[in-house]
Amino acid sequence: MTFPDITGDLKAAMPKLRGRLLANQSLAELTWFRVGGPAQVLFTPVDEDDLAYFLAHLPDDCPVYTVGVGSNLIVRDGGIPGVVIRLAPRGFGEIGVNGDIVSAGAAALDKRVAETAAAANLAGLEFFFGIPGTIGGALRMNAGANGSETKDVLIEASGVDRKGNKLTFANAEMKFVYRNSGVDPSVIFTSARFRAKPAAPEAIRSRMNEVQTHRETAQPIRDKTGGSTFKNPPDNSAWKLIDAAGCRGLRLGGAQVSEMHCNFLINTGDATARDIEMLGETVRERVKQTSGIELHWEIKRIGVEQA
Repeated sequence: MTFPDITGDLKAAMPKLRGRLLANQSLAELTWFRVGGPAQVLFTPVDEDDLAYFLAHLPDDCPVYTVGVGSNLIVRDGGIPGVVIRLAPRGFGEIGVNGDIVSAGAAALDKRVAETAAAANLAGLEFFFGIPGTIGGALRMNAGANGSETKDVLIEASGVDRKGNKLTFANAEMKFVYRNSGVDPSVIFTSARFRAKPAAPEAIRSRMNEVQTHRETAQPIRDKTGGSTFKNPPDNSAWKLIDAAGCRGLRLGGAQVSEMHCNFLINTGDATARDIEMLGETVRERVKQTSGIELHWEIKRIGVEQA
């Protein structure tokens, strides 16, 4: 699958652009599942100003998607028409500490943010140690683990809208709900500030060890997976419903429901994006049949089917 190359037109319309534009760039290696087709255009901005300039000059009818480290993402086999924006650590990965405030760029790994806070003897961000994504994804998804969520510690987030305007959102303006934010989906988050609290380093390290142990013993972190597949329904656990529906170990093509944790789907080696997505839909159907409960995807699915 290839798309028409529009990078020349974009460059001509944006003579001051500093970031990199790549045509028909494969995205499979940028996702944890290691599947999916190409981006018509992959844009890596140099910094927030470069991102704002790009969005301000991008035609209104050109679709835009944002990806981080691809840990919570299925890119469909037909690829993604339009522009995929990837914020790189060099321009968006800085982490800093000022008193009890931890600041981080959207491309900073959640785990590194937790480590930076711990090194400054600041508690409250340990849960980020168990989330295999970036701060940008955490802001969009209200990422959480081990009883804490992003909304519990966020002071404010910064981002750029589809017109290239730079915006700042206070915690309340993020409209956080379970595994989502109510901010316009077209806003691309660029950085955030979090409130932590001083604590004994031994207590912080102990909590981070608990988070890591839980991940290693309960989740298939060494497989090609995308993290938790479905949101937990109110007063229930997705994995329990999936298990009760007889889906533990279920396979479709090269995709499989994890034997270790059945709210994780894995690529056993030769899965396509369609295999993984259809396996997920099969699980949803069986859970609905056995429990009457409809599971909702937590993993984001973007792109088009293979022609």
